[in-house]
Amino acid sequence: MTYNFEAGEILLVDKPLTWTSFDVVKKVRNTLRVKKIGHAGTLDPLASGLLILCTGKFTKRIDEIQAQEKEYTGTITIGQTTPSYDLETPVSESRDISHLTEEDIRAAANSFVGTIQQIPPIYSAVMVDGKRAYDLARKGKEAELKARTVTIKAFDITGIAGAVVSFKVICSKGTYIRSLAHDLGQQLGCGAHLSSLVRTRIGEYRLEDALTIEDIQAIRKAQLEANGSNS
Repeated sequence: MTYNFEAGEILLVDKPLTWTSFDVVKKVRNTLRVKKIGHAGTLDPLASGLLILCTGKFTKRIDEIQAQEKEYTGTITIGQTTPSYDLETPVSESRDISHLTEEDIRAAANSFVGTIQQIPPIYSAVMVDGKRAYDLARKGKEAELKARTVTIKAFDITGIAGAVVSFKVICSKGTYIRSLAHDLGQQLGCGAHLSSLVRTRIGEYRLEDALTIEDIQAIRKAQLEANGSNS
């Protein structure tokens, strides 16, 4: 496949675990030596999977791509809460879950399907009085975040192994899966946090078609070698 990154491409990237979305943009920009580049939809550092990058003229499509339906798989650990709703912060409280049944967990997950009001995590990039919520949280300051309307098309429980609940979610733009995990724990009365997350789809774009950072580096190397042989 021939790429023209300067003119414009839509790149599907498999974001590595612990990388920020900006880390990926910076790495790809430096690898491809392209000026105009951006990502369509942030992924948290502790999430992996599909991150869409647009270069050149296709940066105009970022808002359109971001607005599309998202699909995720991952695990939620019930009975344990963390301030960040994921593993960025240590467990702050543990509760007994021995009384919960599989039916309880499935029913609780199903109660979130539809259009709901969701409050973003305090450890998020949401702006509060001109500052990022996560900056306030890391300084131990309180911040009041407003609920937003999101749509959960599907919240399927795909497996339960002790406290670890595997799931698949299909949702609208703006949905925080960390908040969904936290709210599931609240619904169950035992608390919960998101313990792993992979984004598998954005609209028609799928993770199985994504390139790794190494793939992109190899493509760039091949382009440079081809240009060298043509000169």
